[in-house]
Amino acid sequence: MTEGIRTNVDVASPKRTKDIINKYGFTFKKSLGQNFLIDQNILRKIVGAAELDETKGALEIGPGIGALTQQLAQEAGRVTAIEIDNRLIPILQDVFLDTPNVHVEHGDVLKMDLPELMEKQFAGLSGVSVVANLPYYVTTPILMKLLEEKLPLENIVVMIQKEVAQRMAAKPGGKEYGSLSVAVQYYCVPELVCIVPHTVFIPQPNVDSAVIKLSLRKEPAVEVEDEDHFFRTVQASFAQRRKTLMNNLTALVGKENREQLGPLLTSCGIDPTRRGETLSLAEFAVLSKALLAAGFTG
Repeated sequence: MTEGIRTNVDVASPKRTKDIINKYGFTFKKSLGQNFLIDQNILRKIVGAAELDETKGALEIGPGIGALTQQLAQEAGRVTAIEIDNRLIPILQDVFLDTPNVHVEHGDVLKMDLPELMEKQFAGLSGVSVVANLPYYVTTPILMKLLEEKLPLENIVVMIQKEVAQRMAAKPGGKEYGSLSVAVQYYCVPELVCIVPHTVFIPQPNVDSAVIKLSLRKEPAVEVEDEDHFFRTVQASFAQRRKTLMNNLTALVGKENREQLGPLLTSCGIDPTRRGETLSLAEFAVLSKALLAAGFTG
């Protein structure tokens, strides 16, 4: 095996990144959304937001050539990095040859048994956080998998497309607020950490990014009787943003039951002419409960 790259040499510097890419003849795959971060200051902000120490573990998704992995290894007791691109595995193994607290796992995170992986990799640690620079094209599927599987996580700190981060953190009433906002805030408390310009990546993406911290709630933000129905109600309410709740929810209850919608919404304290983006999580919970009680299961 090639001699490992010493961990006191910053992987994330522009020169080091280019040296590693050239050494291994690596070429970027646009289909995998590969953009390597070359800014140490941003990396420190990401790792700092995760609140790691030697008693905690970090699960990284999409490590690339290990710029963030390197920083995580210096703070966390254990780092497990999941990489889908098999061309990067030997590079990562070389980079972290002399870093015993880093484990590289080859696979597609969307197809993996994460509870089993976490139990195997992080046994005995006091907490685990996901810390990652996520590819834009799979940001939402990955985050929803992490949340819906109710993994025992403390925080999820990820760098994603700026507009997506703003939607996750949005409050009711704004144009960014939507079904993604509700889904994320149901499970987490979101906090925008910083904006990341597109100029600090190799190659440069077309848009800016943002780092968002999602602190996992011990219990969901609101109490619901049926989570699946709650989220179906939310999705239906945002089906066409310019339409009122009356119009959007007609598809959920059926046209033949439309005349019952107005009184039902009013009984929930919700004006039928309101739009989905004006409802709080608490109002969606009340609405879902009322729809279920009326037999509208969606």
